Amino acid sequence: MTGNLLVAYCEGVTPDLIFRALGDPTRAAIVDELRERDDQALFELCTRLITKRDIAVSRQAVSKHLALLVEAGVVEAVRDGRTTRHRLQPAALDTARAWLAGEEPS
Repeated sequence: MTGNLLVAYCEGVTPDLIFRALGDPTRAAIVDELRERDDQALFELCTRLITKRDIAVSRQAVSKHLALLVEAGVVEAVRDGRTTRHRLQPAALDTARAWLAGEEPS
Protein backbone atom coordinates (compact mmCIF):
# COMPACT_ATOMS: atom_id res chain seq x y z
CA MET A 1 0.00 0.00 0.00
CA THR A 2 1.40 3.41 -0.91
CA GLY A 3 1.57 6.48 1.31
CA ASN A 4 -1.47 7.95 -0.47
CA LEU A 5 -3.65 4.95 0.27
CA LEU A 6 -2.45 4.83 3.86
CA VAL A 7 -3.51 8.42 4.38
CA ALA A 8 -6.76 8.06 2.46
CA TYR A 9 -7.87 5.13 4.58
CA CYS A 10 -6.08 6.19 7.81
CA GLU A 11 -4.42 2.80 8.11
CA GLY A 12 -0.96 2.92 9.56
CA VAL A 13 -0.76 6.71 9.56
CA THR A 14 -1.23 7.94 13.08
CA PRO A 15 -1.08 11.48 14.43
CA ASP A 16 1.98 10.62 16.54
CA LEU A 17 3.85 9.48 13.42
CA ILE A 18 2.86 12.66 11.59
CA PHE A 19 3.88 14.88 14.52
CA ARG A 20 7.18 12.99 14.89
CA ALA A 21 7.86 13.55 11.19
CA LEU A 22 7.09 17.27 11.44
CA GLY A 23 8.87 17.72 14.79
CA ASP A 24 12.34 17.91 13.27
CA PRO A 25 13.35 21.39 12.00
CA THR A 26 14.94 20.02 8.82
CA ARG A 27 11.86 17.93 7.98
CA ALA A 28 9.63 20.91 8.71
CA ALA A 29 11.76 22.98 6.30
CA ILE A 30 11.43 20.25 3.65
CA VAL A 31 7.64 20.29 4.05
CA ASP A 32 7.66 24.08 3.84
CA GLU A 33 9.72 23.94 0.63
CA LEU A 34 7.27 21.44 -0.87
CA ARG A 35 4.40 23.65 0.23
CA GLU A 36 5.96 26.59 -1.62
CA ARG A 37 7.01 24.56 -4.67
CA ASP A 38 5.59 21.04 -4.91
CA ASP A 39 6.94 18.15 -7.01
CA GLN A 40 10.69 18.42 -6.45
CA ALA A 41 13.55 16.00 -6.88
CA LEU A 42 16.08 15.36 -4.11
CA PHE A 43 18.70 17.57 -5.77
CA GLU A 44 16.23 20.47 -6.04
CA LEU A 45 15.24 20.17 -2.39
CA CYS A 46 18.87 20.08 -1.25
CA THR A 47 19.71 23.13 -3.34
CA ARG A 48 16.74 25.11 -1.99
CA LEU A 49 17.52 24.14 1.62
CA ILE A 50 21.11 25.33 1.24
CA THR A 51 20.54 28.51 -0.79
CA LYS A 52 17.20 29.70 0.56
CA ARG A 53 17.27 28.50 4.17
CA ASP A 54 21.01 28.24 4.84
CA ILE A 55 20.56 24.64 6.03
CA ALA A 56 23.76 22.76 5.19
CA VAL A 57 22.66 19.15 4.87
CA SER A 58 23.87 16.29 2.69
CA ARG A 59 21.76 14.57 0.05
CA GLN A 60 21.92 11.39 2.14
CA ALA A 61 20.53 13.20 5.18
CA VAL A 62 17.72 14.81 3.15
CA SER A 63 16.96 11.41 1.65
CA LYS A 64 16.57 9.91 5.14
CA HIS A 65 14.35 12.80 6.22
CA LEU A 66 12.22 12.31 3.10
CA ALA A 67 11.91 8.58 3.84
CA LEU A 68 10.44 9.36 7.26
CA LEU A 69 8.07 11.93 5.75
CA VAL A 70 6.95 9.34 3.20
CA GLU A 71 6.45 6.76 5.97
CA ALA A 72 4.28 9.27 7.83
CA GLY A 73 2.23 9.91 4.69
CA VAL A 74 3.16 13.60 4.64
CA VAL A 75 5.11 13.29 1.37
CA GLU A 76 4.60 11.05 -1.64
CA ALA A 77 7.62 9.84 -3.61
CA VAL A 78 6.94 9.08 -7.28
CA ARG A 79 9.49 7.63 -9.66
CA ASP A 80 9.85 9.59 -12.89
CA GLY A 81 12.40 7.72 -14.99
CA ARG A 82 15.67 7.86 -13.07
CA THR A 83 14.43 10.62 -10.78
CA THR A 84 12.12 10.45 -7.78
CA ARG A 85 9.76 13.40 -7.44
CA HIS A 86 8.45 14.40 -4.00
CA ARG A 87 4.97 15.79 -3.47
CA LEU A 88 3.27 17.11 -0.37
CA GLN A 89 0.25 15.09 0.82
CA PRO A 90 -2.03 17.47 2.75
CA ALA A 91 -4.40 14.62 3.72
CA ALA A 92 -1.90 13.55 6.39
CA LEU A 93 -2.14 16.98 7.94
CA ASP A 94 -5.94 16.64 7.90
CA THR A 95 -5.54 13.43 9.93
CA ALA A 96 -3.43 15.30 12.52
CA ARG A 97 -5.84 18.26 12.50
CA ALA A 98 -8.82 15.93 13.10
CA TRP A 99 -7.00 14.29 16.01
CA LEU A 100 -6.28 17.69 17.58
CA ALA A 101 -9.96 18.62 17.25
CA GLY A 102 -11.02 15.33 18.87
CA GLU A 103 -12.72 14.16 15.68
CA GLU A 104 -12.63 10.79 13.99
CA PRO A 105 -10.31 10.93 10.97
CA SER A 106 -12.21 10.85 7.69
